[in-house]
Amino acid sequence: MDPYRLGLVATRIHYFQLVARLGSIRQASQALNVAPSSVSRILRQLEDELGTPLFERVRQRLKLTSAGELMLYHARVSLSELNRACNEINDLHGLHRGTVSIAVIESVARGIMPAALEEFWGRHPAITVNVKVVGSQQAANMVAEGECDLAMVFDVRVPRTIRRIATVSLPLGVLAVPGSKLAQKKELRLFDLAGEKVILSDTSLMLSSSIEETFSRSLTDLNRRSRTNSIGLMIEMAKRGLGTVLQTRVGIEQEIADGALIFVPLRDSKFNPRKLMLLSRSEKEMPDAASALGKLLAQMIERIGAAEDR
Repeated sequence: MDPYRLGLVATRIHYFQLVARLGSIRQASQALNVAPSSVSRILRQLEDELGTPLFERVRQRLKLTSAGELMLYHARVSLSELNRACNEINDLHGLHRGTVSIAVIESVARGIMPAALEEFWGRHPAITVNVKVVGSQQAANMVAEGECDLAMVFDVRVPRTIRRIATVSLPLGVLAVPGSKLAQKKELRLFDLAGEKVILSDTSLMLSSSIEETFSRSLTDLNRRSRTNSIGLMIEMAKRGLGTVLQTRVGIEQEIADGALIFVPLRDSKFNPRKLMLLSRSEKEMPDAASALGKLLAQMIERIGAAEDR
């Protein structure tokens, strides 16, 4: 059960929380599919009745005032308690009913998540699973703020308010077209990429800064061909031989299995392995359905780690 869908969260609080998270009335109105004037009017009414401003404009963005920070804190606490109540009511029905919410990065949404859902629904067909595809830090924040039960992310600092229930270290590698020069190698060093036209993820993805920093510290010249925030587009460009893409195996499982791409690991001390993490809310806040999905995903992560060790 969703507190928003059930009408348990007041419209004013819902609008306020969304503007606080996005820092923009325009972006909030787009997310809500309402006119910006409606969002502005509701916020103004809330501020008028409280007798104090909740936002101030700083560099074209809305920033919470001290009163706004206080309101946001208690709104999140209230939402967390409502979610807990809904989850406990769901638990009365065991695993025959219930809703799980999970935030994942795009690469997880491409491979791990569909496989997990197929297995999960084979056991628990009546459970609803809502999946949101976002960036790593946003996914972690959504768990911390009570918006999601679970998250699968790469390389984030885990907030103290949430649990890390599974982790696997994964090497970075090149996605090579069969028959290409790089595909002939069993492993690569950084200098093997000299002169290659590299397709990079943009700054919205966690991997971008790591790659840029590593190349800047080395003597290898990075020939940047393209930047994108889409893992899917990067994979399609790699399949067409349009450039060199650096990723983990996550999200490319099907292409590797079909032989469309070959994953060649980068065995270079300058590149740290990436950490894929499964995060969850505190154990006492987890409904049975979310715990069951979390257990399944943790097992999948363990299998990934075992395959990497072989």
